[in-house]
Amino acid sequence: MLVYPLAGSVGHAPTPRTVVTLLPSDRPIGRQRWSDLLFLHWTVDPSVVQATLPPGLVVDTHAGNAYVGIIPFAMGRVRPVLLPPVPWLSWFLELNVRTYVRDAHGTPGVWFYSLDCDQPVAVEIARRFFHLPYQHARMQARRRDGELDYRCERRGASTPPWRFGWSTRHVAAPAPPATLEHFLVERYVLYSADPRGRLYQGRVSHAPYRIFTPQVREWTTGPAEAAGFSLTGAPVSVLAAEPVEVAIHPLRAQR
Repeated sequence: MLVYPLAGSVGHAPTPRTVVTLLPSDRPIGRQRWSDLLFLHWTVDPSVVQATLPPGLVVDTHAGNAYVGIIPFAMGRVRPVLLPPVPWLSWFLELNVRTYVRDAHGTPGVWFYSLDCDQPVAVEIARRFFHLPYQHARMQARRRDGELDYRCERRGASTPPWRFGWSTRHVAAPAPPATLEHFLVERYVLYSADPRGRLYQGRVSHAPYRIFTPQVREWTTGPAEAAGFSLTGAPVSVLAAEPVEVAIHPLRAQR
């Protein structure tokens, strides 16, 4: 049995004592590595977010604010447990738009509005087996002199490519408990819904993120606008994180 912390709370600061227990039947089914993570967040009226959520989920807030995030990153070594990564299949890019929620039991987690990805097989697997709104995209990430240039062009989109650029050389540390940073990044549960509206819960486990505040020279709200949000101004929170090794646990239908 594994026990690991969950972040987040409704209306008050998160507590490090909130935990999720994984039963033996929840042993990992997959492993992957997340790297080059950038977290950009904007505040949104909680009622606006709540109107976008399926039955069974409520918006999670920090100090009365709901948040919508745009998170570009790289996925590596993606594979089922006990199998090796495959060069042409196990490394790809992803960009997601998300918010923060709780279920009827009060478990905090993430709700995704979109997940752009440049690996077609991963897109189809995630859609079919995890009920996640993955989108096919052409993507590119280039690193030079401590800077990362990230580009995403959704297949079939009429808008210009979405571009992000940020620095990657900084001293990193875990997010202190009871902070906004902890609320935004320390999430170990995702929720999804199938076409019939049935709600599912998936879990991941990894070491706490080691985060830092990067210098961001290019960003766009385009991915959130494509999801129906009108975000104004600069992001209220800008964070980046060092790579983490992640275990993926089975998706379960909500009771």
